[in-house]
Amino acid sequence: MRQRLFEQYYEQYSDAIYKYIFLLVGHKETAEDLTQETFYRGFKHYAKFQEQAQIQTWLRKIARNIVYDYYRRKRIIRFIPFVAQYEPPDMSPIPSEIVEKGEKIASLYKALSQLKLEYREALILRKMEGLSIKETAQILGWSEAKVKNNTARAIQALKKIVGKEVMLDDEGFRAFTK
Repeated sequence: MRQRLFEQYYEQYSDAIYKYIFLLVGHKETAEDLTQETFYRGFKHYAKFQEQAQIQTWLRKIARNIVYDYYRRKRIIRFIPFVAQYEPPDMSPIPSEIVEKGEKIASLYKALSQLKLEYREALILRKMEGLSIKETAQILGWSEAKVKNNTARAIQALKKIVGKEVMLDDEGFRAFTK
């Protein structure tokens, strides 16, 4: 029964979780692996899910923790002697849906990858995924004030990178990226 339920969750939410992870790590294969890991951990720890949040919010929180684990491992590997030099994530393998939207959207995603991780997370969840401040705070484990501040700072930083021709208000950003 639990397996069948999780298969439904996977069908319903895997694309959204993959997109979220891809925007954080910037590499297609890594995002695919981390998406699988997210659903594996979700399945394994489903008994601990207390339904205080929606299942998608819970899965995003798991995905965020997995991404942080991924970055921690990368940092450790970078400092181990005799290991190949760490390279930042390659943002070139952009999903086809992004490529179809043209150069502006591609430059926006490239600019997004240049933001601090905290800013990127806030912007992705609030403006691209359309989550509320409360949902975003739950996923990130932040206060609502921190979500508001980091979102505003992320938009300002992104405007500096992309230029002022891109409108990044609540509705404009989502319309521009969808």
